[in-house]
Formats: sequence, C-alpha cells, structure tokens
Amino acid sequence: MKKVILLVVLSFLTSCVSVKKHNERREKPIPAEKLRNDVDFTYHQLQRLHPALYWYISKDSLDHKFDSVKTNINSPLKPNEFFQKLAPVIAKVKEGHLRLYPMEKRLTKKEIKFLKHQKGLLSRFNFVVDHDRIFVLDNAEKIANMDVGTEILKIKDIPVKQLLEKYKPFVNSDGLNNTFQKYSMSRRWPAFFTAEYGILDSVKLETKLNNQIKTFYLHREKMTKEEKKKEEQENKKLTKSETGKTKDYNIITKSFNRDLQFPTKDSTVAYMKIKTFSGTYSRRFYKQSFAKLRKSPAKYLVLDIRDNLGGSLYEINNLYSYLVSEKFQFIEDIQVTSRSSMFHADYLSEFSTITKPLAVIGYPLYAMVTMLSVKQKDDQFYLKNNGIFGIKNPKKNHFDGKIFVLINGSSFSASSIISSKLKGDQRAFLVGEETGGANDGTVAGRYSTQKLKNSRLTLPIGLMLIQPSIKFTNTKKGVIPDKEIVPTLAEILQKKDVQLDWVMQEIKKEQSEKSDQD
Repeated sequence: MKKVILLVVLSFLTSCVSVKKHNERREKPIPAEKLRNDVDFTYHQLQRLHPALYWYISKDSLDHKFDSVKTNINSPLKPNEFFQKLAPVIAKVKEGHLRLYPMEKRLTKKEIKFLKHQKGLLSRFNFVVDHDRIFVLDNAEKIANMDVGTEILKIKDIPVKQLLEKYKPFVNSDGLNNTFQKYSMSRRWPAFFTAEYGILDSVKLETKLNNQIKTFYLHREKMTKEEKKKEEQENKKLTKSETGKTKDYNIITKSFNRDLQFPTKDSTVAYMKIKTFSGTYSRRFYKQSFAKLRKSPAKYLVLDIRDNLGGSLYEINNLYSYLVSEKFQFIEDIQVTSRSSMFHADYLSEFSTITKPLAVIGYPLYAMVTMLSVKQKDDQFYLKNNGIFGIKNPKKNHFDGKIFVLINGSSFSASSIISSKLKGDQRAFLVGEETGGANDGTVAGRYSTQKLKNSRLTLPIGLMLIQPSIKFTNTKKGVIPDKEIVPTLAEILQKKDVQLDWVMQEIKKEQSEKSDQD
C-alpha cells in the first residue's frame, strides 16, 4: 500500500516538472558510468520480469551483447544517443512487443494548442516501405507532388536508404519472422524521423514519379475553422450512432474498426473485417453479426485480419466461440517469472486521474487476488487459467460453414494467436502471408514499465507468456498460411487485393464443383 501511495505522489510530482527542465535534460550529456549502470539495470529487469527472455536468443549470446554495449560506452551521451546504442540490443530479444522508447520532447501548452489546429506533415500520408525505398500509398487530401506511387528519394537532403538503415535496428518482430518489419517501418519511420529532427513546419523532399524527379518543400497546413467544425460534427454523429458504436468507429482513421458484409448477390459469402481487437463494443458486434449470419444463406466466412496488430485477449476468445461447434480451451495457462512478478504490473496506469484514489483503496484486494491467481508447476509459475479462458462452450449462433482467414506480416499479437488456434484446430484455411506475430505465442498482456534512472528512457516489459492451446510447431516463426500469396509492390500501389481475389475465386470454384455434383 505504501508503494502504491508513493507512486501516486511521484506521478503527481513528475507531472509538475516543467517542460523546459525536461527538454534541457533531453539535451544534456550523461556520464558514461551512469549510462553503463542503466544498461545493467535494463538487463536485470528483463531477467527478473520477462518470462521468455531466452526463447529466441541464448543467454550467452544476450550476455555478450549487453557486455559489448557497456564496453562501447566510454564517453558521455545524450539520452537519445544512448537510445540508439541500447535499443538494437533489446531488439535482439526478438519479441515484437518489447521495445525501448526514446526521450521525447515535451511541448508547451502554447505549442500543443497551435498543433491542434494543424493538419500535420508526414502523418497525413500512408506509406509503403519496399526494402530500402519509401512510396506514397495514400494521399487522401490530394496534396500536390505526393501522388500515390511517388517514391521519396531524400528527406532534408538525406537519402531515404540512409534513414531506413539507421531506423532498422529499432524494429523487430517475434522470433525468426521477417515479414513484420516492412509493415512496422511503413508506419513508424515518420515517428523515428520526428523524434530525431523534431516537429517541423516544413520539410524538403526529393521525389520521383514516372521517371521525373522533383525537389520541393512539404508544408504543414492550418486547418480552417470550417474544416474543424465539419470534422467534429461528422465524428460526433458517427460515434453517437448505434451503428458507429457497434462497429467501433475510429475518428483517427475515419473508418469503422469492424464490419460485416455480404459481397455476393446470393449472400452465400460473408466478409468480416476486423482492423484491431480493441475490445470496444466487440461483444455486441459479434452477437449481432453472428445472429445475422445464422439467418443468412452464407456457407462461407472470410475473416480478414490483415494489418490487425492485435489487442484484447478477451475479444479473440469470444470471437473464437462463434467459429467452433465443440467445447474448447483457447489458451494455455499463462506463464510468469515468479509469484511476485505481477505485483510489478502497471496497476495505476489503467485508471484516470479522478479514479486513482479509488484504485489505491482497492489495491489490497487486487494484490490478494493476484497472489492467489499464481500457481507453481515444475519450477515454473503460471496464472491459473480459469474464468473466461477456461474450457468454453461454443456460442449458440456459431458459424458452421467454411472459414477463410486473410493474414499478412502486419497480423500481430492477438491476430497471430487466433490465426494459430484456427489453423492448429484445422478450423480455417489461411491465405496470405506469414504473420508478424509468432505461431506459438507471445509475451504481452500486462506490462511493467521501467524508467531507466539516468537516461530516463522508458522500457515497458511484458509480464505474461500467452500461448494458444495447440500443438506447438517450435519453428520460432509466424503463422504460416495454407496458401501463400504475397502482393507485389505494383499490386499494393494499384490497390489490387490479390489475396481476397484468390479466396473469392476459390469459393466460386468450390460452389461450381458442388453444383455439378448435384
């Protein structure tokens, strides 16, 4: 209880630290000895809390890498210079959820207010990374010189290849998988760039389209009052509507998170797209959707979880109960490092500032439940797998037809777990690309966020080894599709969905064969 109260007080005091002081600390070199202490602290915390630290790398190899980074720190470094040395070592653990975060610049209230009325710079586009090249994938606002297919050659006169090579060591996937990196880099390289060069009002670009090279400045634009008002009204209308709630409308992507469609005239095929397992309104969506499916003539279900980075374990467990007809256990008992590891979870971060006092009062109950939930078996510690993740019955309106699942390298975490379970139980036919998350499980769930004492870098460590209840492949790879289809760069830029097209053709072929037999 004393520790929790102390955390609340420290959290309050930390929030009072001036922006100026934080940013000054960000630019101040730290003595080498203190940085080496941060390296030791990092490795100690990983060994104490991470339940599968040596799953993809041997202890001797990881010991050597941490020793090497310490040896190479022999002069003072700024926090983010230190980040560039330590982050690649942590990436060698090969756990996609495990990453070190740089020390970000804090903004003044005036700067925050100013940016609220700006449209952004690089964030206004979607990109695709192909090896060491970057292309514009989407330009919704039709900004000049940034047409779809435009290749970015240089940024601030720096070759794109040079930037990507610098950022590549910070990005990792689960295990020996190598399909995740290109998708992750496509999303994250603008953030790496901003962390390095700050929030810019404009940036010089050199681009290429149709063999024509252009050099120009991309400018941050101010959002007009009319645009702001229109956007707020549209978002408010959609999020308030029953459809918007059930489908979980995302005001950032301006799209629904979940959707169910019947793409064929005879409605014998259902298509369900899940962009993220956010958990929000998911129970209601699946209940309504599968009731609708039960009444429909649908014999095929296409479940599209491409580019779904995961989310709620509860949601995928619930979804699975609509896809099977027999009792099942969705995941194995969750492994942790010790009886006490869950006491280090970010308990207070799950509560708002207003509810934090109530959280402090309720901590003894949380602690007691946490303590009783741990069991020991063969010198290992597990969370008891009962309640929502015990043996479950299928839902009354479960789908009995054939299931195709669309996956790609950006299907990660919870998406990989449900894909692995569906494949392992031979309940679905998987089409697309090897998932970015591992077939045999991942370390995620609850986190313990460690703040490195001297550099002030942040390291969230997953506390729970979550594995689907299947026969493990032990390949250290992602979920391998039954039919591999990897779109080319040209197909991606032309928005050709070759994976979904293949599935629809396969269904059409099966229907034709059944018709001939009848």
